[in-house]
Amino acid sequence: MFRAFTNFLLFSSIYVSLCAILLIWQTNTLLNIHPVNFDYYKFAFFSTICSYNFHWYLTPAAYAGSPRLQWGVRHKNLQLVFTIAGALGAMIYFLDLKAYWLELSGAAFLTFLYSAPKIPVAPFTWLRKIAIGKTIFLTAVWVYVTNVLPIFLSGTPFTSQAIFYILHRFFIIYALCILFDHRDLESDKKEGIRSLITWLSKPALMRLYFCSLILSTVFACLVSRDLVTFYLIIPIAITGILTKYTLHTRSDYYYYFVLDGLVMLSAFLHYVAQI
Repeated sequence: MFRAFTNFLLFSSIYVSLCAILLIWQTNTLLNIHPVNFDYYKFAFFSTICSYNFHWYLTPAAYAGSPRLQWGVRHKNLQLVFTIAGALGAMIYFLDLKAYWLELSGAAFLTFLYSAPKIPVAPFTWLRKIAIGKTIFLTAVWVYVTNVLPIFLSGTPFTSQAIFYILHRFFIIYALCILFDHRDLESDKKEGIRSLITWLSKPALMRLYFCSLILSTVFACLVSRDLVTFYLIIPIAITGILTKYTLHTRSDYYYYFVLDGLVMLSAFLHYVAQI
């Protein structure tokens, strides 16, 4: 029963959607954004549910016997239901945010670019040939949705602190996305999906990865001079320590609980400290 619940929480993308909510909270709190648009939390939650389930609904299970893909095969209809329910929820809360339709359209466009190469119809299959597409699109979506949009929606100016924080988030998420894409390297090649990960040699990829971690650390130190910087650096340090293990494991539970958890760990620590 516990395994079934864990599978549902992770593989239905509820867990990663909650991660997104925590990151939005951290952006609002760290940058002292007022007023906080609470409808955006709900919009982001349903949008994440929709986009991730749509992505996995389109992902073939032919290239790996992973628990996530096996779960997806058994629950194809549930993934479709979550995609539709997420889309409906996002549309409902979009009505309360329609004044920001242009900014929200940017998030929708970036999200679509990430999953579009999996649609087996021209011209979407052409996107598989874009060399930098997959990893950049996913990183850009996470940063735009959880860091940039909360600032846009509040009308708060982009201060130097906000820019440093956005850059910190970009590089830590990009490093984690590199690890995910390295694991999916074989299946991406078979699907014909190109990215920097399929194009670069292993040594070059590792240089890009560690440079991202270093840049994320540098910008974290520029964000704040108090305990918040400590929260921001902890996930970077853990990611670096786990690098060797991460490159040699394909465990879905490790990737979708631990690595996805590292995306929001600083926000979780920040939240606990505020209680």
